[in-house]
Amino acid sequence: MSTDCYSSPLSERYASKEMQYIFSADMKFSTWRKLWIALAETEMELGLSENGKPVITQEMVDELKAHVNDINYDVAKEREKQVRHDVMSHVYAYGQQCPKAAGIIHLGATSCYVGDNTDIIVMREALKLVHKKLVNVIAELAAFAEKYKDLPTLAFTHFQPAQPTTVGKRATLWLNEFMMDLEDLEYVAGSLKLLGSKGTTGTQASFLELFDGDNETIDKIDPMIAKKMGFEACYPVSGQTYSRKVDTRVANVLAGIAASAHKMSNDIRLLQHLKQVEEPFEKNQIGSSAMAYKRNPMRSERIASLSRYVMIDALNPAITSATQWFERTLDDSANKRLSIPEGFLAIDGILDLCLNVVDGLVVYPKVIRKQFMSEIPFMATENIMMDAVKNGGNRQELHEKIRQLSMEAGKMVKEEGKDNNLVDLIAADASFGLTKEQIEETLKPELYVGRAPRQVEVYLRDVVSPVLTANKEELGVKAEINV
Repeated sequence: MSTDCYSSPLSERYASKEMQYIFSADMKFSTWRKLWIALAETEMELGLSENGKPVITQEMVDELKAHVNDINYDVAKEREKQVRHDVMSHVYAYGQQCPKAAGIIHLGATSCYVGDNTDIIVMREALKLVHKKLVNVIAELAAFAEKYKDLPTLAFTHFQPAQPTTVGKRATLWLNEFMMDLEDLEYVAGSLKLLGSKGTTGTQASFLELFDGDNETIDKIDPMIAKKMGFEACYPVSGQTYSRKVDTRVANVLAGIAASAHKMSNDIRLLQHLKQVEEPFEKNQIGSSAMAYKRNPMRSERIASLSRYVMIDALNPAITSATQWFERTLDDSANKRLSIPEGFLAIDGILDLCLNVVDGLVVYPKVIRKQFMSEIPFMATENIMMDAVKNGGNRQELHEKIRQLSMEAGKMVKEEGKDNNLVDLIAADASFGLTKEQIEETLKPELYVGRAPRQVEVYLRDVVSPVLTANKEELGVKAEINV
């Protein structure tokens, strides 16, 4: 690690080595070379010739294949200082290693042939890794929801105590958003196509020249290149570049995942404040430099922090897409070099953190029950009133009494800091005709969670389980958090 220049935190602290490799120079330039091989091989197979002699031979193609990965970066770097063009510098460097094929490298292509096609290939590989980690987050949350599907807890609307739910049911709310993200990811990843080799303005004019106007032969070029590179097709029309709306769609998928992660991490942070749930906290971890007792939800805070970056980052491709001029302009290039890789590196770090947090999430049932019981008398008043009516009470009169007693109990809690004594107040009022023991029978938490446990069971069985089964080969990922 260099200490005298800027180093991206995404590489040093957050993103995995696997994601970093996908956006590495080795991945990029070896893919350029694979694309040049695919182009040369396609032109050879389609019979490109001059004066009856083949322009490209198998010997040339084999020479190119022999040097896919041993990239002579020093030669390319030195050449770029002279010509100020990265693609032509690498064409030159490749040609130095492949003297027989040097003259046919990049034949008929423009810079976007390697640049744009590589970007699509890299994004597809990155989406595969995101898919794998997202599936594992879903699996971890599903296991958590199943484990705690029956544990009653206060629900919150407006962060005010509301009709109870269960810890597992709340987890399905997080889970469902990640499931939506997975659906979006699979759709966008499945729709990716290569640019192909369209030429300087997308018209393939150079191939008309190379193949003497033979349109039927030229029609075969893009499908053949796509197949060689593992794609089903190329985009049917383009300018010099593929539409930058493709980058927008990909970035929006990442932003969607970030929003889901942010929502979950916020809830966990609030629950940790309530001491109901706690993210993993290591034995020697320090929560605060000043307050030694603190156990801050730093992983969840980091999820929120990185997620905001990814959500805002999605604006870059959208604005770039909107401002492209006609068939090509170059104000996308510098932006793409930042926004796409960094969006992926950040979402990779976010998903690793999500895996780590959910896998080690600690639940405190006794705290949850204590807080539940402090609020449940207010929520049980309807049931208490019905029981009193069955004993001969007047519904309207009892409703007013409960309203008054609830105000009195609320004042005791808020102004005097005492426990909720509503049960005692009701039991002491003869008009209700109920003993404290009879009232407390109605305060069992499980009576107030509605269909939450059943909803969790059905959701996991019918919606989540089929997805996990379909992706079972991707399961088993464990996250490694660097800091």
